[in-house]
Amino acid sequence: MSSYKQELSRELSLRQNILITLSAVTPASSVFIIVPAVLLAVGGASVMAMALGGLVALFVGMCYAELSARYPISGGEYTWAARILGKPIGFAVMLLTLVTGVLIIAVVALGTGLYLGVAVSGLSGSEVGLVVIVLSTIVAALRIKTNAWVTGLFLAVELLAIAIFTILGFINISRPISTFWTPAALGSSGMMEGVSLGLVVSTIAVALFAYNGYGQAVYYAEETKGATKNIGRAIMISLGVAVVVEIVPLMAVVLGTGSLEKLLADPAPMNYFLIERGGETVNTLVSLGIAIAIINAVIAIIIQMARLMFSASRDGSFPDVIGKPMGSINAKYQTPVVATAVVGIASVLVGAFVPFSLLILASGASLIVIYAIVAVAALRVRSMGSSHQDAYTMPFWPLPPIIVIVAIIYIAYQGVLADSRPLMIAVGTMLVGVVYYYIYINSRTDSRWTLPEALHDHND
Repeated sequence: MSSYKQELSRELSLRQNILITLSAVTPASSVFIIVPAVLLAVGGASVMAMALGGLVALFVGMCYAELSARYPISGGEYTWAARILGKPIGFAVMLLTLVTGVLIIAVVALGTGLYLGVAVSGLSGSEVGLVVIVLSTIVAALRIKTNAWVTGLFLAVELLAIAIFTILGFINISRPISTFWTPAALGSSGMMEGVSLGLVVSTIAVALFAYNGYGQAVYYAEETKGATKNIGRAIMISLGVAVVVEIVPLMAVVLGTGSLEKLLADPAPMNYFLIERGGETVNTLVSLGIAIAIINAVIAIIIQMARLMFSASRDGSFPDVIGKPMGSINAKYQTPVVATAVVGIASVLVGAFVPFSLLILASGASLIVIYAIVAVAALRVRSMGSSHQDAYTMPFWPLPPIIVIVAIIYIAYQGVLADSRPLMIAVGTMLVGVVYYYIYINSRTDSRWTLPEALHDHND
């Protein structure tokens, strides 16, 4: 079977791949935007919940790493699903990932104004988020190595903001470490009340969402030197950094706040902590750092979705009138400029005309569906023949994917009990993908979705 042609510029080192991947994870914004949901639910035991989430994420990461090393293709998850679980499922995964990616770009970008508004008066509207998408799209179209340096610089600012936040907590320790495994939430009386371990376990889903993004290293596989050997490493290193950078600041705020009751009573607990321990100036500076982190994430996610759009177009997913341009590479920048522009325009339109609440609802369950498919693919991948020399293989196989599947079933069950609509939207999107596949692709498989071999560069 033939292989894909080397069209993208293979110029990223392992370190540069990690920089862009971590920018998509955006641990600083996770600490301020996602982690508070866990903190408000179970108090100090949020540290335990995040640690349990990190353990599940470790097993998910192992699945991602082995699949990415076996199939180092820019399209990511759909390329494995199509080859291991069948083309219709692969196409469904492609559509779900693409739609969710565009929605997430809009959601993340629209949050920029919240933190820029703290630093600069008048920059708090949704229009700011739309401008961020436009500017990020322009940056994302540049050479991948340029983007590695841009996102790396922004990531440094992001980590500095988190470091300041963490130091403020650890120099003001006010309670024992046992708080980490004592589940409690703010009761109606304004006092801390104990909650069940079951509630702690239920917040693992939020923790997984906070860590998500480490697996996206595969989207740069065709631009990374020695991809087969390095992609698995990039995923596991990115995951490790994300877990540490998100848990340690949480530990600092739990131990360092003057009053857990007052912290949990505030709708923005992390900003409350900054003002309490650092003052308004520190809160302003760190908020600016978080805004930069969000912008960095938008750039990184647009880069990823552009690679997905490019790969899907290259595989013949769309009619040639639109597929050929999106599957092309710009000669100057050696990046999929048209695909990047399409992703950016779609994200602007979604951000401008779709209500924010609907964006959140529509993207809510996609992650667990994709994780489930990744785990099932990881269970079957070794039946596809031997892997490339030096490729990452997970330890204790098949235990990691089995653990992930069990965890996802529990999380999905809890999610359906709370609100079945997000899961229904995710499954519905995949069904649309399956229908499209059978209507348009299935009768044209001699020229579309032929699924060539992954391209291995000479460094592999």
